Amino acid sequence: MKKLKIIITLMLLGVLIVPAAADAALRTDKQIRKVAEPIMDNILDGFRFDNYLMYSRDFVRYLKITGARTKFFKTARYMNRQLGPYLSREYIGSLHRGGTIIVLWKGTFEKSKDDILIKLTISRRGRRYKVTGVWLE
Repeated sequence: MKKLKIIITLMLLGVLIVPAAADAALRTDKQIRKVAEPIMDNILDGFRFDNYLMYSRDFVRYLKITGARTKFFKTARYMNRQLGPYLSREYIGSLHRGGTIIVLWKGTFEKSKDDILIKLTISRRGRRYKVTGVWLE
């Protein structure tokens, strides 16, 4: 049991350390925005045009699991009903955690009087950065 814990710990450290070294290329806000802005454009346009392929184009494979497509259409309908069309976003900043980059924007939507926090997590997969998570709060 103790040996298993050590192996799992080493595996987790390897997952955290290796991607962090690979992400050294994206350090400045300008570099991060150059990668993240087009990805977020696709996600928001996917919601606007009810287009799952556009929305999920840059997602890692595990985010495209069975049922994700159905969940997308339910979420898109909910967003359009509750928030209305997306109007704009303002870059807030980014955080580096392990091999993941968390990018934050303040978004505005037609029906919402409140600001909406848009959070995108990306990680380098091969030569490209892929979405590992996206939230609108």
